[in-house]
Amino acid sequence: MNVVAIIQARMSSTRLPGKVLMPLAGQPVLEHVVSRIEHCQTIQKIVVATSHDASDDAIEQWCLERGVACYRGSLHDVLDRYYQAARLHAADAIVRITADCPAIDPTIVDEVVQGYLAGGFEFFGLAGEFPDGLDCTVFAFSAIERAWKEATLPSEREHVGPFIEKQPGLFKSGGLTKFTGLSHHRWTLDEPRDLEFLQAVFTRLYRDKAPPFMASEVLTLLDAEPELAGINSDIVRNAGYLKSLQTDKERHVQP
Repeated sequence: MNVVAIIQARMSSTRLPGKVLMPLAGQPVLEHVVSRIEHCQTIQKIVVATSHDASDDAIEQWCLERGVACYRGSLHDVLDRYYQAARLHAADAIVRITADCPAIDPTIVDEVVQGYLAGGFEFFGLAGEFPDGLDCTVFAFSAIERAWKEATLPSEREHVGPFIEKQPGLFKSGGLTKFTGLSHHRWTLDEPRDLEFLQAVFTRLYRDKAPPFMASEVLTLLDAEPELAGINSDIVRNAGYLKSLQTDKERHVQP
């Protein structure tokens, strides 16, 4: 079973341009994501999937210098980008990771992959009320391929999972519910205040060359310093996907 982690990354974020290569605790954000996924025990290969847009030349250059595989594809059709990257690297299972999650927990990613493998699923992800920024989902290549062939809505092309998630009758799906009552936590990077929050967390927990800190350590820190969570807790979760859904509606009502 060739399990490939595909990390989607682009420089043209509308809310925080260039965020994936911004410095965080002395390293680019993308370095933190890649190095954390390298600590996973269940993943055979890591691929950074970016776009052909000139703004993403910097990502390709970073990957070359870092020695990480890089695939360049469509800027807006992220589903196609994933499918082509997965096909190129002969993936049997694809672990979707986003480059704006520098606090991703490799042990949780491993648990999700193990759950996917144990149940013979086609779609399996972290479920329940978990902190935004720990997101990870595993897809069978066959599921990605079918979505690539059949998905038409903007929300289904700009994001990898919606076509599959919305049709449980077509795909065997499941999830790992690891946390409850923690969905108000925001550990992802989309806005300047997210970077402020992450800088505070990494200043306290990150140590160069040391094993990555885990989600449990972040939760312990926030229990001790609850004011840190207030830095960015009021930002809307999944704003990009909500925007895509609005585009679906606008296209549907056009004559």
